[in-house]
Amino acid sequence: MIEVAVETMRGDFHLNAKMTGAGGVTALFGPSGAGKSTVIAMIAGLITPQQGRITVSDRVLFDSAQHINVPPHRRRIGVVFQEDRLFPHLNVKQNLLYGQWCNKWFSKNRSVNFSEIVELLNLGALLDRRPLSLSGGEKQRVSLGRALLTSPDLLLLDEPLSNLDPLRRAEVLPYLERLRDHKNIPMVYVSHTVEEVVRLADHVVVLDRGRIIANGTTEAVLNNPALWPIVGEQDAGSILTARITGHDPEDGLTQLSLGDEKMVIPLITGDVGSNVRLRVLARDVAIATTKPSHISIRNILSGTVIAITPIHTSAEITLAIGAAILTARITRASVQDLNLAVGQQVYALLKAVAMDRPITP
Repeated sequence: MIEVAVETMRGDFHLNAKMTGAGGVTALFGPSGAGKSTVIAMIAGLITPQQGRITVSDRVLFDSAQHINVPPHRRRIGVVFQEDRLFPHLNVKQNLLYGQWCNKWFSKNRSVNFSEIVELLNLGALLDRRPLSLSGGEKQRVSLGRALLTSPDLLLLDEPLSNLDPLRRAEVLPYLERLRDHKNIPMVYVSHTVEEVVRLADHVVVLDRGRIIANGTTEAVLNNPALWPIVGEQDAGSILTARITGHDPEDGLTQLSLGDEKMVIPLITGDVGSNVRLRVLARDVAIATTKPSHISIRNILSGTVIAITPIHTSAEITLAIGAAILTARITRASVQDLNLAVGQQVYALLKAVAMDRPITP
């Protein structure tokens, strides 16, 4: 459990943030300049709040009223920054072992070991190389390994993929997912990229201009149209949790169930009966008032209109599909032509290939 309630002034910027996290991955999300990195630095002990309290695993790290301010090296917190910050004169193995050395004060409580981290992050072939010979993705994997080898109670990741190109970002994301799934270390993950939040986070805290404006599950926060100006209109959409019902390798498809509705997506790995989380962009959803036939779109889901929200020249149509919520963005002219109304039964059309890569929650 992490609890943060801090306030400070930095020039003209006033930060007043209260947040909690209870294991798993908590994403601290928001636009540039919102104060995300400042909150991370306060938790790590790199910036001292003017007032407030910070606790991790019931350990008080900062309390202005009680004059408690544990120094950074005693907080048992691992930090991975945007830049790799590796020691250029040391090879990968030596950089990793530095993480263990930093844990010397807590050696009796060491929860990870060197070989485990090397295997988890696939670093074996890199151990004798110097940082200058590594790609950006490889450097971040080493930085992550070094932070883990401090055996932290909490791992802070401050936009660790922001300096990587899309190819390197795609290289590192699976390792972060592996860490989430195989190590019981809570993480606070700072990002302003929706894709990363959807793939990694269990919980999302939205920060804007120094204030926390939303706090909840990934699905609840990212499905909220009121937050889409922060998320970005082009990234606005819905998060659906579906169950795998089968695989068809010959056709390259995986079958899913969304309540009583059936879906297909491009073939993925995953056990039948397990859940996957899907991100569906609002602009990729079409609406029909009668069930269409003889079309290439495979996903035709029956739902009920529960809200119609005009936005500029378009409209957001919010549908209830069983217990799931799905939003479509169509033109206002289409709303009029279809004579859409709240309570109406309609069909949502989703291209399988348009959905973001699903992930196991």
